[in-house]
Amino acid sequence: MLTVLGIPVSPGLLQRWVDWLAPDEQPFFLTPRQAADWELPLDDDRQPTAEQRDTYRVYGIDGSAVRVSWLDEASFAALPKATRAALVRAQVQHDRAAVPTVHRWSGVLGPAIRQQADGHRFVWWKSLLHNAAAVLPLIVSEDLGPSRHAEVRQWPADLPRVRELAGTFPDGSGPNCFGTVMAACGVAGAEDVWMLREPFEEWLAENTTAGGRDNVPGTVFVWRDGGYAVQHAAITIGGGWMLHKPSQSWMTPRKVRTVGEVKRSTRTAGWRLERRRLNG
Repeated sequence: MLTVLGIPVSPGLLQRWVDWLAPDEQPFFLTPRQAADWELPLDDDRQPTAEQRDTYRVYGIDGSAVRVSWLDEASFAALPKATRAALVRAQVQHDRAAVPTVHRWSGVLGPAIRQQADGHRFVWWKSLLHNAAAVLPLIVSEDLGPSRHAEVRQWPADLPRVRELAGTFPDGSGPNCFGTVMAACGVAGAEDVWMLREPFEEWLAENTTAGGRDNVPGTVFVWRDGGYAVQHAAITIGGGWMLHKPSQSWMTPRKVRTVGEVKRSTRTAGWRLERRRLNG
């Protein structure tokens, strides 16, 4: 079985990754002037799926891009090359994700990708993913360290679900760090939902107390911003290890890293860390 970040990936999950990275139709974000100049079909009311939201990082799109054109590969390929080039460059300018560089991928995909758009950037279509087992692991692994769950020698008896959760990918976008911590502590189904701040804060208030030590199981790390809003959470499992999920994206697994590794990867200007220990 394929292994990504030290985690087995089934053929079914790999195929879902292909669908999430390269849906049959993908959104292209435009200013009103670009939409008029390029005469593209528009569907501004169509909402992306949760997976498309994370693939393209829709939440980070430049505010000037207020029009959306949903194109399939055939419609995209039928555009004049100058329009394709300008359209792809515009996605970079508008901060849309999944617009990789030709330089990074030509060695894997071949020189033909230079012809897709401006020769410097391209977008993913299923036609580029015939060898998904070679491409998707590189994308999912980018900027992420592996899960080190295989190195754990003793799992905490008081956190019986940690071992089950450690080293697993979600079945889509949504499951996040808050739900991962709650599930590790026994909250049924929490690992499968997009856990919002409010229920997580309620759970913290009812089940934890300020304090805790880094080298014992059951210390919940909570990172807050300058306005005291919780931004990330993780939980110690003993022996210097932690369980966390870096984001709500379909690409990020529930993984085990050292306490130091999690702290370094989560360091963000304006955030501060607090520790809370599980009650009882």
